[in-house]
Amino acid sequence: MGRGTRGGGLGTRDSGFGPSAKSGPPRAGSRGGIRGVTLTAAAIFALLYLNHGAPGLQPRAHLAAQAPRPPARIVSLVPSATEMLFAMGAGPRVAAVSSYDRFPPEVERLPRVGALVDPDVERILSLRPDLVVAYASQTDLLAHLGRANIPVYPYRHGSLAAITGGMRDLGARIGMAAEAGRAAADLERGLAGVRAAVAGRPRPRTLLVIGREPQSLRAISVSGGFGFLHDLLVVAGGDNVFGDVPRESLMVATETILAKRPDVILELHYSDRSSREAEAREREAWSLLPGVPAVRNGRIHLLYGGELVVPGPRVVLTARAFAQALHEVRPR
Repeated sequence: MGRGTRGGGLGTRDSGFGPSAKSGPPRAGSRGGIRGVTLTAAAIFALLYLNHGAPGLQPRAHLAAQAPRPPARIVSLVPSATEMLFAMGAGPRVAAVSSYDRFPPEVERLPRVGALVDPDVERILSLRPDLVVAYASQTDLLAHLGRANIPVYPYRHGSLAAITGGMRDLGARIGMAAEAGRAAADLERGLAGVRAAVAGRPRPRTLLVIGREPQSLRAISVSGGFGFLHDLLVVAGGDNVFGDVPRESLMVATETILAKRPDVILELHYSDRSSREAEAREREAWSLLPGVPAVRNGRIHLLYGGELVVPGPRVVLTARAFAQALHEVRPR
């Protein structure tokens, strides 16, 4: 077992997780991916946490001059932004999506144009988009699109508040401000319902695990005190044991977890629910730390679903899942 806490570890991606912080690009034929593709820890980290900075979707004033009319053909390389577009009713305008888009089901019929680390520039250009939503860190892609005079909407991940703010910004950019405002308000009402359901309850000290090697306590990545996952845990009535670390994610050693003594462990798995046997093996891995109150008292919760790490309209589902695990309530 290693010592101390190591920063810059496994992060999340916009629709799933892989098992190893030492792995390289996605591999075919493994669990947790899309159409036989697994996101490794390195790819997950790239897809989400290499894109944080100034939070939210970042509009640029000069883009309005480039695209005076609302865009009719939008290419989205960001799954959370894709979900925002569909939530506000702009789905018919989406011409292509990233390799990792899974929701809503309508995206399955759309062309795929790569993702953060492998955008297919030629395919994007061939689709003749009048707006591309891309990660702000995709500087080469943004430069290509700029030379082709294609308007772009740079995207950065951030806090929970940046999701609703970003949805409104994106709606205004495509001429659907009212529709986006209604979708954002629905999201905010859902989160308010979760807060109300857990109000006044004791707040358990919680370890939010966002990745580790399967059936082992190696390469454990957890949520720090910044980012939408931390914010959702707070909404759901939990206190993040690493909330004092101003990072979205960090790698931690087992000794550090022993020292933090969490009351509850919430562990996110970004695939469909596995078998009972597989779940039991994952829980059994924690038996190596009997001194941790969460382990000793059997308060280890494995949560499954690709929506868990998509910072878009479905974050209400994640907040509800957290609240149910922490407090055995079912917020509406």
